[in-house]
This record gives sequence, C-alpha cells and structure tokens, in this order.
Amino acid sequence: MKVELNWKEGLAFDVKAGLNTVSMDAKAPLGRGKAPSPKELVAAGLAGCTAMDVMAFMRKHRQDVTSFSIATDIQTSDKDVHPAVFTAAKLNFFLEGNVDPAKAVEAVQLSQTKECGVSAMLVKAFPITWEVFVNGQSVGSGEARF
Repeated sequence: MKVELNWKEGLAFDVKAGLNTVSMDAKAPLGRGKAPSPKELVAAGLAGCTAMDVMAFMRKHRQDVTSFSIATDIQTSDKDVHPAVFTAAKLNFFLEGNVDPAKAVEAVQLSQTKECGVSAMLVKAFPITWEVFVNGQSVGSGEARF
C-alpha cells in the first residue's frame, strides 16, 4: 500500500490513495479544522473496516438491512500526557430491518476476531469493545480478540 501526502496550507494536507483523495487538518488553534484530523481518520478507518465486514456478511446471509451505522467512541490518554494516544474504543453497531439478531452478532464477532485488519492492528495498542443493537434492542456484546 502506498499513499502520497501533499501540503495545502497551514496544517492542511491532502492524502492520495490510488484514485481517491482525502483531506486532513489540525484543530484550531494550530489548524483550521476544515477536515478530519489524522486521529479522526484512524477512528474512521476502524469503523469503516468493520462496517464493510458486517455488511458483506449480512448481504451474504440475505439479511434485509434497511439502516446501518456504527457509533465509535474512542478514549484518549490524559490531556497532560504528550502525545495523547488512544486508550480504549467502544463500537456500537446499529442495524434496522428484518434482521436476525444472531446473524448480526455473528457478523460483528467475526469481524472483531478474524476479519478486520484495522481492529487487529489497533487492539495491540488498546482494548476494543463492541455492542450490537437490532431495531433498538441490545442483542450482544464482546471484545475484539485476534
């Protein structure tokens, strides 16, 4: 994998990966906050990786998902510690539709134990926990283990 980073202005950069470009910027006062920060992009990568696994599994098992989202809550080290690093992550998976709760939990569990490369890398640095909600009801929870 290769990416190319180009400076735009201040602390804003564009990152090119293949044919796609993503912007990033630092928060004020160092930057202008016009794009996600590098740490926010790491969090987005975690959510995106597991989301792709889960939706591929749900499609394969013919689950009628009408809505899907992941709320990612990442804790960081004390603000007095430099550099601040991630210390824990909680992923809440929300699925709506005609979905078998057992299939939803199985999809997340497979992603968080065998499939998601981003989780596999990050769990070496901090714990990742998860909970699955189907049509507003909690149906299972666990921890990333690779």
